[in-house]
This record gives sequence, C-alpha cells and structure tokens, in this order.
Amino acid sequence: MTKPRSKKALYIGLPLALAICANAGYAAWDYWFKDNPGYPAKVMKQADELQERMLSFDSHITVPMDFGTAGNEADKDGSGQFDLVKSGRGRLSGAALTIFGWPEIWNGDNAPHRPTEGFVDEARFEQETRYKIISTMVRDFPNQVAIAYTPDDFRRLHGEGKFAIFLSMLNAYPLGNDLNALDKWAARGMRMFGFSYVGNNAWADSSRPLPFFNDSRDALGGLSDIGKQAVHRLNDLGVIIDVSQMSTKALEQVAQLSRTPMVASHSAPRALVDIPRNLSDQEMQLIKNSGGVVQIVGFPTYIRPLSQATQDKLNALRARFDLQPLQGLEMALMPGDPVITVWSEQRFGEYASELYAIVDEEPKATLKDYGDAIDYAVKKIGIDHVGISSDFNDGGGLDGWKDVSEGRNVTAELLSRGYSEADIAKLWGGNFLRVWDQVQQSSRPVAKH
Repeated sequence: MTKPRSKKALYIGLPLALAICANAGYAAWDYWFKDNPGYPAKVMKQADELQERMLSFDSHITVPMDFGTAGNEADKDGSGQFDLVKSGRGRLSGAALTIFGWPEIWNGDNAPHRPTEGFVDEARFEQETRYKIISTMVRDFPNQVAIAYTPDDFRRLHGEGKFAIFLSMLNAYPLGNDLNALDKWAARGMRMFGFSYVGNNAWADSSRPLPFFNDSRDALGGLSDIGKQAVHRLNDLGVIIDVSQMSTKALEQVAQLSRTPMVASHSAPRALVDIPRNLSDQEMQLIKNSGGVVQIVGFPTYIRPLSQATQDKLNALRARFDLQPLQGLEMALMPGDPVITVWSEQRFGEYASELYAIVDEEPKATLKDYGDAIDYAVKKIGIDHVGISSDFNDGGGLDGWKDVSEGRNVTAELLSRGYSEADIAKLWGGNFLRVWDQVQQSSRPVAKH
C-alpha cells in the first residue's frame, strides 16, 4: 500500500524545510553575529543599514611602505588593517591616507641611530613612496577608488560607490625649511597638514619631544618663524591645519594665527589618559572655538590607562636601567626621560625595545572604552565638534574594531549609547566635511608665493 501524498510530502518536506531553516539561520548568524562584540541583533541590523546609507570617513590611516606589493595588494583582503576589500566590507566611504615621513632611527646596521644628514632625505623618500603608492592604487583601480580634491568630490565618489581618498600629510620634518613645499604638495592634492610627530622639528614643538634626538620640551616656545608663516600659507591654500601631536604652546599659537577651523585628526581626551599626547579640555575648547573638530582616535593606550600589572613590569624595567619609578603615564608609553640624552645608542635601543614589547602585551582597549572617549568629548565640546579616526597601521585598533571592515561595530556602540542616526552621521564624517568646506571657502588661491 502506498503512502498518502500528504504523508510523503511530510516525510520529504519536513527535513528539507528544517535544512533550509538551518541554513538560513546559519547565514543570519554569520551575518549578524560573527565577530559581533556582543550587541543585540537589532542594534547590529540598524548599524549595518546605517553604514550602508551614510557617508563615513576615517581621518587618519597610515599607508604602509610595502602597501601594494605582493601579499599586500590594495584589492585583496590581506593581513593589514586597510585595503579596498575591507573598506568595502565595512562600508567606509573614504579616509585620510597619510603621506608620512619621519627619521627611521631603526634602519641600517647597529641601529638605532641619532639623526644623521641623511635622515631628511630618507624622510622625503618615505613621503614620495607613500604618494606613489596612493597614486598607483588610483591608477590601477579606477572603478573602485579615486582621490577627493574637494568636499563635493568626496560626496560624488560616495554616490558612485567608490572609495574616496583624502590626502593628508603628517610631520614637517621632511620639508626642512622649505615653506614653498606646501604649495607643491597642495597642488598634488594634499588637503590636511600636520606639523608634528614624535620629536620636535624646525616648524613646531611636539607634544612628545625625544631626548634621544637631543629634544627638550618647548624648545621653540611653540611655533618657529617658519611655522607661523606656514599657518597663513596653509590658510591661503585651503589646506586644513591638523594640530594632533603638537605641543600645547604650538596649538595655542595656531589657534591665535589661523583664520580657519583647526582639526585634531587623531587625538583623545587627556582626562582619560593623562599624557601630553592627548588633548586637555582647554585645547579641545580652542579647537571648538575655531569651528573645528576633534577626531577621537582608536588608539588603545590613549583612551584607557595601562593596567597596574603592565606598569609594574615597566617599573621593573626602569629599575634595571637606573630610572626613577613612573610618575604618571607619559614615560610609560615612550622612552622620553631627559637622561636618555646622554645614553649610548645601544643602551637606548635595548631600553626602547623592551619598553614597547611590554606595552604591546597590554590587552586591547574595547569599543566601550572608545565610546567613553567619544562621550567625554561630546559632553565637553558638543556633537558638532567630534569625529572618528582609527590610526590604523600605526598603532590603532581596538577589541571589536581591529580594521576598516569593522566600522559598523563602532556605529553599534554609538547606537547602544543612545546617539541618534543624525548625530552618528555627524561623527562619522559630517562634521569633518563641514570643516573642509569652510577651509576651502576661506582659501586665497590667487596668492603668489
């Protein structure tokens, strides 16, 4: 006797339906929960939908010197924190890719080295290499990526589904005393310029003077004469002035001299981690008063203090090198004690290597820590003056935001804290674009230099 058709359908259809449901469930799990730092599915869904719609911008990503080479291709999902595949997956509209140059003290035999005559040339080579890397990526993948020279370019590229590159420069060191280099780089597309990195240079004092380079704090008293001239030149060129990593005196002088809004492209509140690299409440207020934006950086040790266990290890290291115990966190994060001025290169190298190895073992800060930093800045200077930056490829990266593919997790954290979609859009790029518009409108392109 044959089974009724309805029973046959039940025997065949039920397992099939269960399989389909299982597959659909797995797909949903894989999409909403894989690598999810712990947000409810509803929040993740809203974050993903918002990430699809809004313009999003990361104001500081360093281009590695080997980017675009075999194993680090721009169009492949590689091991780095930034590539076009990850950017697409994270629905990141664009980013400030930094043309960075700094004396590489660790290169060559018997490193590290104090500055030599070749350091400036080496730093310029780094700048040129990074510019070439970016230009090559734009040439090779014209359907995926382009340079945005204006805010309207950025918006247009977002509408076309292309990744928008905003050219940023960090560190005046490679420019020597050549003020006209700013004109050259602006003509090549540079739209933001940061005076400082680790160590003072001929233009400005750094928030992190490096005794190994014979630096002292506030050696210039803020900006040098060429640094002051550069403020006016950058205003004329329509280039945003980036005050991240500047000394307090230098930042205050930029605030006095500049007629356009300032941006801190990758900084954090000093109230959370008390180091000069971070911004005091007064410095953040100066940036707000200029009409500018503080782009909160996802750098673990700038948004959460080192654990006591790590500080204990560092103090043991300091004792071995005849240094006093830590008095705060400034010397915990860099080899900056004044006595290092008289150390040999070998002694400095041994100490610096061990210090950074200990700090690198510190557990990553989390998206909650990052949300706390954004909350603090918003409460102090308002939602219209805060933005988002990662510092990927130069130390940035959090638990839950390890690369550009995980931007929606930042959005989920903000949603979970009660930020509206409109406010999140301001944080993710709206505020920065407003400043960029203002800076370009204030330019004086007819000025001859």
